[in-house]
Amino acid sequence: MSRAGWFGLGAAAAAGVALGRKVAGSAAVGSGHPWKHRGLDAASGVLQQKYPVDAMSTYLNGFHMYADDMGRQVEASHFCIHLQHDLHQCVIFDRNAADARLIGIEYIVSAERFRALPEDEKRLWHSHHHEVKSGVLVAPGIPEIAERAYFSDLVTTYGKTFHTWQYDRDDFPYGIPQLMMAFTAEGQADEEAVRARDRRLGVSASEREQKRAGIPTPDVEPGANAWESGRTVQTRLEEMPFRFG
Repeated sequence: MSRAGWFGLGAAAAAGVALGRKVAGSAAVGSGHPWKHRGLDAASGVLQQKYPVDAMSTYLNGFHMYADDMGRQVEASHFCIHLQHDLHQCVIFDRNAADARLIGIEYIVSAERFRALPEDEKRLWHSHHHEVKSGVLVAPGIPEIAERAYFSDLVTTYGKTFHTWQYDRDDFPYGIPQLMMAFTAEGQADEEAVRARDRRLGVSASEREQKRAGIPTPDVEPGANAWESGRTVQTRLEEMPFRFG
């Protein structure tokens, strides 16, 4: 079977697992809500087509840090679609469960697309080379051969991530979206958090690191991982005049 065939098979399997979990855990979602709301949810779940959601068949789990604070690290479950040959788009939840909290979005582009970005735009993006090579980023449930094929491509890409829910601090999505970054070297990720994730998902970052040793490590494009310079960018709320047309 071709590499694309293996990945398609693995993605389909992951999608089936995700769907099964959603159905199995759906009874708990919305508990405490009025019956009319739960009735609407049940009807729409059966009758409505949700094409953008159904197309997101790739499930990845990793960690992000806030662009201005390496000490704030959070686990992130990505659900992605390969929208174009050089562009993926992902929605991010705090975990893979029916009642998971939606915490952000990520766009992923090829190195070629990244190189064409304006210099100011590049400061918002991070590389994926260390996430992949270290084994911290995983695709739970995917056959090893399919996962390796996928990550052999992903290792060369760049991501722009904003989290809309600072769930490491608040139980409600207060504030404005925050720019997030990825780790670029050993010793940056919280090892205990990674081990706890591994135990929960039945994966091993260290084993995946060993198995991915043969994946070539790309040179990082200038402009990515801006925080490594000691200066970074982050979003803030700013008041300004309103324009009436």
